[in-house]
Amino acid sequence: MSDATPLELPGDHLFGPDNLPYCVFTTEDDPDLPRIGVRYGDYVLDAGSAAGAHGSPHTGLLQKPNLNPLMAAGRPVWQAVRAELRSWLTSPEYAGTVTHSLIRLEDITLHLPFEVADYVDFYASEHHATNVGRIFRPGGEPLTPNWKHLPIGYHGRSGTVVVSGTPVVRPQGQRKAPDEASPSFGPSRRLDIEAEVGFVVGTPSRLGEPVPQAAFREHVFGVCLVNDWSARDIQAWEYVPLGPFLGKSFATSVSAWVTPLDALDAARTEPPQRTHPLLEYLEDSAGGEPGGLDLRISVSLNGHTIAEPPFSAMYWTAAQQLAHMTVNGASLRTGDLFASGTVSGPEVHQRGCLLELTWSGRDPVELPDGKRTFLEDGDEVVITAWAPGPNGSRIGLGEVSGRIHPAADR
Repeated sequence: MSDATPLELPGDHLFGPDNLPYCVFTTEDDPDLPRIGVRYGDYVLDAGSAAGAHGSPHTGLLQKPNLNPLMAAGRPVWQAVRAELRSWLTSPEYAGTVTHSLIRLEDITLHLPFEVADYVDFYASEHHATNVGRIFRPGGEPLTPNWKHLPIGYHGRSGTVVVSGTPVVRPQGQRKAPDEASPSFGPSRRLDIEAEVGFVVGTPSRLGEPVPQAAFREHVFGVCLVNDWSARDIQAWEYVPLGPFLGKSFATSVSAWVTPLDALDAARTEPPQRTHPLLEYLEDSAGGEPGGLDLRISVSLNGHTIAEPPFSAMYWTAAQQLAHMTVNGASLRTGDLFASGTVSGPEVHQRGCLLELTWSGRDPVELPDGKRTFLEDGDEVVITAWAPGPNGSRIGLGEVSGRIHPAADR
């Protein structure tokens, strides 16, 4: 790409016209004006400015300070806006005007793109759940009796969902090692990552009305990358009998980019074969659109790749998670975020957290700057991903990053 032709992209660019992920950004000369942007190549299109210049009927939605109003408008509007954006960026008739709304990536600051309503985290990888079961229950059944019958999940804390690049302060809390007689208080000694994929709800639903799998596209606006940081020692001591709490609620990082669900059509794939019969609301073997997504994830620690988890290996699909999350009548709100849980594959290099990669600290990860069992202060984790696109292209999902800062003084 050159300065003179920002609309001309190489065919293999991860952020071409088949992608067009959304963000919210500000500029140095107007830091108090958050705007909706759309990535195209190494530029961001000021969507509200472009919409106004071209007389779009959706200008009002695209000039809001976050994505929530657009997401709440529903799928027909999402599709219409996406078609407009693609036309402005690719049709020669708009080339003279749309370039005025393009800003270099290095000239913007990215922000949390949507206001998070509720946050739910699932446990959808059979490989991850099996490894964790073997670590904590050696000699026993690795999967709990319910795992093959429903997507296990928990409600997290939406107020600590933060945008990529936000520092992660090492959490403090109670922790008790197996060889300790009583718990102590202090910084987590076993701080971990969880490479995940998040799904962002646009269209809400009514209280008391479950959302079936067939309505997934009508409610889910897009996809983002997630790192659901985990303090394994705090969690291990607190989680019986009610599950994760302080060991998870201190920070959940999400990418600044939300990829429209429609951009991932070519990445649709069949999920792994089911080994147990499913109840009707979770059954997905009757044909129709494949529920899995072929997303290729890469996890790096201090610039060194440590894992490449395949999202296509996830046992439970996002559509099944949405159906299960609402089957009791729980309503959806615009801005709801639900995440897949740690993404892991069958091979060692495909494990999406340090707990698995190091087998709970037994087998340290070798890095150029030393060994790691769990995260140290100053460590930076970056998760990226791409997916197959139309005609052999690739769709980039951006990145989610975070650097560990020392525990705050009490």
